[in-house]
Amino acid sequence: MMAKASAVPIVLKAEIQKLIPTSKILVVGAGGIGCEILKNLAMSGFKDIEIIDLDTIDVSNLNRQFLFRKEHVGKSKAMVARETILNYNKDINIKAYHDSITTSEYGVNFFKRFAVVLNALDNRAARNHVNRMCLAADVPLIESGTSGYTGQVEFIKKGLTQCYECNPKAAQKTFPGCTIRNTPSEPVHCIVWAKHLFNQLFGEDDPDQDVSPDTADPEAAGDAGVEALAQVDESKKVERKSTKTWAQETSYNPEKLFNKFFEDDIKYLLSMENLWKNRKAPIPLSWSSAASDDGDQEKSKNDVHKEDMEVWSFKKCTEVFSSSISMLKEELANKNFLVWDKDFKPALDFVTACANVRSHIFSIARKSRFEVKSIAGNIIPAIATTNAMVSGLVVLLTFRVLAEEYEKCLTVYVRQKSSESNTVMMTEKFLGAANPKCYVCSKQPMVDVSINTKSMLVKDFESEILKKSLNMVAPDVVLDGKGVVVISSEEGETAANDNKTLTEMGIVDGAILKVDDFLQNYELTICIHHYVPKEKEDPLYKILADMDLQAKSEEGANGKENGASSASAADFAAVNVDDDEDPQEGSSKRRKMNPKEEDDDDMIMLD
Repeated sequence: MMAKASAVPIVLKAEIQKLIPTSKILVVGAGGIGCEILKNLAMSGFKDIEIIDLDTIDVSNLNRQFLFRKEHVGKSKAMVARETILNYNKDINIKAYHDSITTSEYGVNFFKRFAVVLNALDNRAARNHVNRMCLAADVPLIESGTSGYTGQVEFIKKGLTQCYECNPKAAQKTFPGCTIRNTPSEPVHCIVWAKHLFNQLFGEDDPDQDVSPDTADPEAAGDAGVEALAQVDESKKVERKSTKTWAQETSYNPEKLFNKFFEDDIKYLLSMENLWKNRKAPIPLSWSSAASDDGDQEKSKNDVHKEDMEVWSFKKCTEVFSSSISMLKEELANKNFLVWDKDFKPALDFVTACANVRSHIFSIARKSRFEVKSIAGNIIPAIATTNAMVSGLVVLLTFRVLAEEYEKCLTVYVRQKSSESNTVMMTEKFLGAANPKCYVCSKQPMVDVSINTKSMLVKDFESEILKKSLNMVAPDVVLDGKGVVVISSEEGETAANDNKTLTEMGIVDGAILKVDDFLQNYELTICIHHYVPKEKEDPLYKILADMDLQAKSEEGANGKENGASSASAADFAAVNVDDDEDPQEGSSKRRKMNPKEEDDDDMIMLD
């Protein structure tokens, strides 16, 4: 019998050929890039692979995540990817985890088992976490990502290169709640408002997503908004009640809902005269006016693709508004609430219709259903060809990492061919040097946090600053110099501190906090500065690690108006929510879960 041919490429050096079958590889993410990487690893002779992904397969994945088929929709990406690869080659030892990489089960000792870690994630928080785990475990990491026709592959090694967090990324853009509710000026403001309206009518109750005019808007000059609201209530004898309760009492009547949100609420906004002194006032729109306005005649009614690209007339908006409400009401009948999903057509249609009507009212450009889906779902387009190119580069770089030819592991960029250049791949000339002020990989990680110490609660400091902004999972916080334990990762140990302000805990201007995340094996010093926002546009707090780099990053990404690094809170509506969050934030399990050993989605916003 003829011996089975090896899949290991014979063009590689003999020492690399020997390493490939025996090297254990971890692939984090089984999306567009992850599928390609798995296929490339299997076809290159790797026989010991582990894959982890918490996501399940959606219909929208099938056009580029080729390991999946229609019958796999709803199943675990990691599990199905494993089955598909084994169907190709049963000799491979591949283990799949349907789980979040940020949970305590995957600590430093877990990462130490691998020769190389290959990141194919679709959100920054998880990327930051894997970056820290690989630094703590001293395991080489290969980062990759694509955005349309552009992509990049980067090698990260402790003490040799910069880490993923060395250079500050642009902060997630947020908008004040009063901008969303009172004074929208961009299509995204109207789309966010429409998503909030969906949740108010059909979703889980969330007071932070109120769509009614904001009477507390600072621009309304004191009590002007409240007085206007009182006048409206007095003239119409309206009993104030929740949006969902009122909608249910009207049996979700489309005409009543339309007139309430696009005529009555707009008239109320007009009564807040100070809002319109320096900006164009909105124009109320009634159901009858919109339903009779055909606008441009619709085209290609039988072409679904072209219809997705068209901007609907007002008459079409009212028709879609009515039909989508009917379908959503039926869907809600046997459920407590609905969750907005960009791939659920009635939900997308409702948001598209509402966003476009509101855009017209505020003289803002309207968008097609395709454009609304991209913005509302925070979708960065994925191109299968780009994914294939980047994943190929990932495995080529893996060969060099196994051979410890680190000086050749240079960052590679993929870009679309232009009229000025035919080059589609560019390589850095040198390995990226670590930022000496990096708050993750420098010798003494330190960060400055400017915050209102008199109003910020300890529990909010933990959730908003430590976990959400600094991407920690299980932080312990001690007030330096006094030995006061402010926050403990041990469940319930410091629960009594949760509702105390930082000032009440002795954390004032100039205080130093020592933070230790045992799961990430990460220690950080935080310098506290008391800070009170003065203007409406000012961020609620600022986080600075390297002021020079931070300022350049933010000015380049968002323009000068965004100021310092900020994060969302109750008064802010984040645009890329999901985008950005791993469904599981990790857990605060005991240190016993990760004892020390002895000495012996394919879519990202590119940097």
